[in-house]
Amino acid sequence: MYIYILLQWNMKKTSNIPPLLPPNVDYLKLIRYLSEANNALGELKGSLGLIPNQKILATPLLTKEAVASSKIEGTQATIEEVFKYQAEGRKNESISKEEDIREIINYKYAIEYATTLLEKRPLGENLIKALHNILLKSVRGETKDRGNFRRIPVHIGKPGSTIDNAIYIPPPVMELPTLIGNWEKYINSDEEPDFLVQVAVSHYQFEAIHPFLDGNGRIGRLLIPIMLYQRRVLNYPILYISEYFERNKEEYYYNLRLVDEKEDWTSWIIYFLKAIKVQAEDTKNKVDKMLSLYKENKDKIATMKSAFGIMLLDIIFANPVVSFPMIREQLSSSSNQTIFNLLDKFVNAGILKELTGAARNRIFIFKDLMDIIK
Repeated sequence: MYIYILLQWNMKKTSNIPPLLPPNVDYLKLIRYLSEANNALGELKGSLGLIPNQKILATPLLTKEAVASSKIEGTQATIEEVFKYQAEGRKNESISKEEDIREIINYKYAIEYATTLLEKRPLGENLIKALHNILLKSVRGETKDRGNFRRIPVHIGKPGSTIDNAIYIPPPVMELPTLIGNWEKYINSDEEPDFLVQVAVSHYQFEAIHPFLDGNGRIGRLLIPIMLYQRRVLNYPILYISEYFERNKEEYYYNLRLVDEKEDWTSWIIYFLKAIKVQAEDTKNKVDKMLSLYKENKDKIATMKSAFGIMLLDIIFANPVVSFPMIREQLSSSSNQTIFNLLDKFVNAGILKELTGAARNRIFIFKDLMDIIK
């Protein structure tokens, strides 16, 4: 990714080779921030534990994280557009919008895939290459050696910039094996007294190494909830931290550069811990609202006396914008009329709202859920 933030630094003309991990971290300056971030994550984990089927309620939040992370890269698609695209099952968008949406969907698939891979292997080089392969499939950057570490030097700066006026020059290719090996050893170790510091340090180091030709920012942000899930700090990888990074983008890049230029780990880690705290609290708030909404609608459905009511409720919690073909594929009913009747009941009960106003190819939105996750 090219960074579009202009920072006032003395530009380096040589490659930056970050020191090997672990770094020297002043924990005394982090005590308050660590306590607040860990408490917020603990409360979020508690709320997640109350959800009967975490994957159903987690899917919209995974999509939200994917939208926020991709937005940092310049995509313009909204979360509603992503769900609508998936519900329609056909290409009604412009080429650029469709590429944005596919990039977001790839990000979500990558997180979901990582949760299955972590059951078989530790987080490391092979896994991040597999995630990179998914992330760049059929989107911009696909031709940039997808799934492989870069084999040529790169530099980061404004569009059209040269190495002479680059904002940052990542390590040369010959340094990658040593740096990645050290990074992999560090993230799977117990060297840091607090795991959140380890996540913060590993995120900086990954971005500093810049191992891929493209997609480093997306992979680096994706690894944050994955690491929290791997250590069971969270029992599902939902923490849309990219929203905080996107909202505080200049501060994000500023603090990363402080580590580059001054080895100021404290400022970066404090920024990171603030992001964890804020987003954990916000995610918990959304999870609590979603759980309440689920119970409320479950009570409504009980009066419908339909064997498929709860099944449809689960479908629309995972996919807040749905179409008849999508429901028919997932609902174990052989009767189209049963599905039509159930959709009408959901509309009459105020659970779903029909978007198109057409007699055929109708699209329905679960607006109450969309209002929570937007």
